[in-house]
Amino acid sequence: MADSGKRRKVGLWVLRVLLGAAFLAAGGAKLAGVQAMVEIFDKVGIGQWFRIVTGLLEVSGGILLLIPRLTFYGAALLLTVCLGALTAHLTVLGGNPAPAIILLGLNAVTAWLTPDTWKKSLTNQDYVSTRGQ
Repeated sequence: MADSGKRRKVGLWVLRVLLGAAFLAAGGAKLAGVQAMVEIFDKVGIGQWFRIVTGLLEVSGGILLLIPRLTFYGAALLLTVCLGALTAHLTVLGGNPAPAIILLGLNAVTAWLTPDTWKKSLTNQDYVSTRGQ
C-alpha cells in the first residue's frame, strides 16, 4: 500500500512539473509578444491587453502548480484559462481544440489528486489547527 502512495506522489510531481513547464512556456510566449500569439489574439478580437492578462494567468498558474500547498489553486486557475481557450477555439479561432481539451483534463486530474489542499481550504483546517497554539 505504501508503494502505491509513493507512486501516486511521484506521478503527481511529474504531472505538476510537465504542466507547470507547459504553462510557463505558453504564458512566457504570450508575455514576450511572440508573433504567433499576437496574431491569435488579434483574431480573438478583444485586444492585446487580453494576451498579456492570459500570459500572466498562465505563468502564475504554472508557478502555483510547482508549490505543493498551492497546487490545487494553480490547477483551478489554469482550468479556467483552458476553458477560455477551448471556448475561443470552438467559437472564434477554429482549428484543433485538442491541446486545450488535453490540458483541461490534465489540470482537472491534478486538482483532483491534491485533495489535501482543497479539503483543507474547504474546512479551513490550517486556521483551526494553529488557532489554539
